[in-house]
Amino acid sequence: MKIGAIGILAATLGIGSLVASVCVSREPAPAKSAPAADNRPKGNSDNLRTLLDTFRSDSNATKIRVLNQALKLTPEEAAKFWPVYQKYEKELNSVIDRRIALIRKFVTLSNEGGLDNANAAMLSTEWLQGEQDRLDLWKKYNKEIGAAVSPIRAAQFLQVEHQIALLMDLDVASQMPAVTGAK
Repeated sequence: MKIGAIGILAATLGIGSLVASVCVSREPAPAKSAPAADNRPKGNSDNLRTLLDTFRSDSNATKIRVLNQALKLTPEEAAKFWPVYQKYEKELNSVIDRRIALIRKFVTLSNEGGLDNANAAMLSTEWLQGEQDRLDLWKKYNKEIGAAVSPIRAAQFLQVEHQIALLMDLDVASQMPAVTGAK
């Protein structure tokens, strides 16, 4: 595979920075005198959901172009590959949703001064589980694509997915605040 295919994806991931920024926005903590009040603008969650849906559709279209360029599937292979890929994307979105929730939890705890040892341990455990979930998903679909199409096509798919994940992880990581707190 040429680096050009991944370059196309990298160029279109600019919206990923926007998603990461929304996820890690540093909204001020609610005032301590009114703990039950929700000071966030109404519809913020809806706006984030719309943004994420847009990002997913743009990202998915780009991934499909990159996969088409990298795999160069025959019509027979494509008929077997794309239904498996669609199942993979649905499961991947679930993993991504959990990651976004974890990022938001981390930022909230960080902003509110609640990042103590117990919360840090909990966040670390959840993050590691998310990484394991993604790895398990890759293993599952490497096997399924290998059986449906061929082990070579499965390896190519895995290579592209890994490169895309690295780019997205780097983008999100560059937006994340540093872990600070008790020593």
